[in-house]
Amino acid sequence: MLTVIDVSNTDTTIGIFSGDELKRVYRITTKTPRTSDEYGVLLRDIVRLSGASRRDITGVIIASVVPNTMHALTNACLKYFNITPIIVGPGLKTGVKVRSANQKEAGADLIVNAAAVKELYGGPAIVIDYSTATSYQLVLEDGTLDSVVIAPGMQTSLKSLVSNAARIMDVEIKKPKTILTNDTTECIQAGIVYGTIGQTEYIVRKMKEESNLYNVKVVATGGFGRVIADETSCIDFYDERLTLQGLRIIYQKCGGKSRISKK
Repeated sequence: MLTVIDVSNTDTTIGIFSGDELKRVYRITTKTPRTSDEYGVLLRDIVRLSGASRRDITGVIIASVVPNTMHALTNACLKYFNITPIIVGPGLKTGVKVRSANQKEAGADLIVNAAAVKELYGGPAIVIDYSTATSYQLVLEDGTLDSVVIAPGMQTSLKSLVSNAARIMDVEIKKPKTILTNDTTECIQAGIVYGTIGQTEYIVRKMKEESNLYNVKVVATGGFGRVIADETSCIDFYDERLTLQGLRIIYQKCGGKSRISKK
């Protein structure tokens, strides 16, 4: 069995695969500082909840955009599973080419999403990840990560608004009944949700125009992706587990082997 770990700025998502089948998915908070033992106990319990034992785990792969978590998380895999995890980063065989002046700047999440969309949907494609940041990435037919647009995520925008405006309260992010409202909660929801829909439609249109790729597929993922995908025709597919599938795909491209430590 394979454990895949996606460390984003807000949440860490952990998936348990049996072959190509994603059996279970769990989410924990990233910003909580944890020791290697705390990560190890969490991972061990997650594996047990999946109906497996730690001896059933033969591989671990991690994609992280939060560097200060990696020392503890890597040591947890070594200590509790006797496995040196594969880390998505420069030099790893991913099937993704990065068109950038500094390829090391490409986030692991972008690489993983590009690998997933190339394998599962085919290119060219625009991948939109609605997470802490909202990223729009153009992936060409050969798997090249051509370009990326990064904007504040919906929750990030809301938190910034709440912290900087004295009379604005935190609200649930969802589409209000109507955009024409005088209810304060719905006013904020309308601005966040419809603003993101408008942003999405404009950025997708401009990316298609400037790339001259008008038949490009548009695939959305991320925690708030469903909210937007349901409200605009410019998104062709919503795939909640795209990043986890991308980690599985990259693991298999690496030969499907983590290094199991000998004791």
